[in-house]
Amino acid sequence: MTVHPELVVGFDLDMTLVDSREGIVRCMQHTLGGRGVTVTAEQLWTLVGAPLESNLAVFLPDDQVQEAADDYRAAYLKIAIEPTTALPGAHEVVQAIHERGGRVLVVSAKNAHAVQVVLDHVGLAPDVVVGDRFAEQKAVTLQEQSATIYVGDHAGDMRAARTADILGVGVLTGPHDADTLRAAGADEVLDGLPQLVARLDEFGRELQTG
Repeated sequence: MTVHPELVVGFDLDMTLVDSREGIVRCMQHTLGGRGVTVTAEQLWTLVGAPLESNLAVFLPDDQVQEAADDYRAAYLKIAIEPTTALPGAHEVVQAIHERGGRVLVVSAKNAHAVQVVLDHVGLAPDVVVGDRFAEQKAVTLQEQSATIYVGDHAGDMRAARTADILGVGVLTGPHDADTLRAAGADEVLDGLPQLVARLDEFGRELQTG
């Protein structure tokens, strides 16, 4: 095993490290249903990963969005944590990075408290957790933390990596396909985190020589 001290890997949370679909659907249906709006899981799937207020604004008038967002966040901690699970390879990739002397960041559009509750629930322990960041906003944190790779399932994640001028690795566990991720700036697109574990040393060598 090769040690890469400069290996600082950032991850998105929803549908990158954890499968949070059921919890998100529960909360959105609860929040919107209380306001007379019916939505299906299929309608919500394409929105996973974007900021909450933006997603609510798809279905609600502007003057209802902030109150709905507050209701959603309160409900999330009550009804969305239990069904959330770690995606295949999540524990292994965190362990592999740490074994190589690296650091693990989680940078998410979800608020930081909810991110931490989810991570504790699934038993993942990154070194840094930052919430309330989406797309190019994530690049600020990635640069502050000297990240060398950012991994995500969303086009916004690849825009973050491109803006931070680091390696962007897309995973196909979320709503965006390979073409969408590449168009947003992905350098690599993998099926999921097990493939990232297998290629960590390769990426580390590329960082050393790049």
